[in-house]
Amino acid sequence: MKDNYLNRQQIISLVAIASSITACSIAPGTSPQLGLNQPISKSHAAQVPANGQVNVQLPPSAKVENPTFTVPAKFQGKTVYRVHPRNNEKVIALGIDDGPWPKTTLEMLDILKQNDVKATFFWVGQALQANPDLAKREVAEGHAIGNHTWHHWYRRMDEATAKSEIDRTSDLIYKTTGVKTALFRPPGGFLNNGLAAYAKNEKDAVIMWSVTSADTDPHGKPQAFVNNVLKGAKPGSIVLMHDGGGDRHRTVEALPQIVSGLKQQGYRFVTIPELLKMAQ
Repeated sequence: MKDNYLNRQQIISLVAIASSITACSIAPGTSPQLGLNQPISKSHAAQVPANGQVNVQLPPSAKVENPTFTVPAKFQGKTVYRVHPRNNEKVIALGIDDGPWPKTTLEMLDILKQNDVKATFFWVGQALQANPDLAKREVAEGHAIGNHTWHHWYRRMDEATAKSEIDRTSDLIYKTTGVKTALFRPPGGFLNNGLAAYAKNEKDAVIMWSVTSADTDPHGKPQAFVNNVLKGAKPGSIVLMHDGGGDRHRTVEALPQIVSGLKQQGYRFVTIPELLKMAQ
């Protein structure tokens, strides 16, 4: 009887381990060379496992609020690279682009949660459409959300196309998570292709960055990403990183050192909406 019980327990354990490995092995399936000089194509932005589902379990106690990420009047319709906080307080904001993305986003969320850090994620509409459960987890865990267009196109576009790129993504963000956001980041940081102009007309804040991890460099090492951020950090900095748009395993590897290094320098992490409200 005892032997049968032990056999059953071993079988259950093996099944659980196998399930865990499967859930954690969802490969983005994209080229690591995809970076700021290339758009996210439809095939890149909509990566999902074969069964069409991303295995994301929200904790039973998690309650998804419906936050609205507004910006102070002085930043509405403006381009923001960095904020000068009152009293030069050592606060810094992580901006993470191009997700939600299988595997990488999960790993980064776990790291952020373990370190009690809140970031601001800029979502690509196609990636959000493919991975809604990841998006819901980001919101449930208190991260801020911004709009990063539907297709991640860089090319010049007319007003109707720019409107579609931004509004279609905003509509899906709201439909999926209940979130409304006035934060917009143009793909690649391009400010003159029609997207930023439309966002400004809508009184959104166009959020750029003052420090880049350079994690889209196909030849860059994780330690280089860490050094880029730690050396460039200043009070009120906005840091550019990526959880999607390509193979971001090096970003995942660098993230814990970036967080610990900034904390050692005396920085406190805030979301970009929080940072904007701290401006002097």
